[in-house]
Amino acid sequence: MPDVTWEDPFCATGNNCFRLGTDGDGNAYIAVAGHEDAYLTDTVDALRTLIRDIKAGKADHLL
Repeated sequence: MPDVTWEDPFCATGNNCFRLGTDGDGNAYIAVAGHEDAYLTDTVDALRTLIRDIKAGKADHLL
């Protein structure tokens, strides 16, 4: 597993808690809190776009 710096969990009402992380190579990670060994990874820009789209209501079913 890469050396990932995880942020505090983000928990939406009635949903799973997610954690976001980054590594020294500029990759971003997202995982369900407590299961950080099973993560998705992409560039920081791709993860930022995903989060912006979710907040804009384009994919609110994901959270």
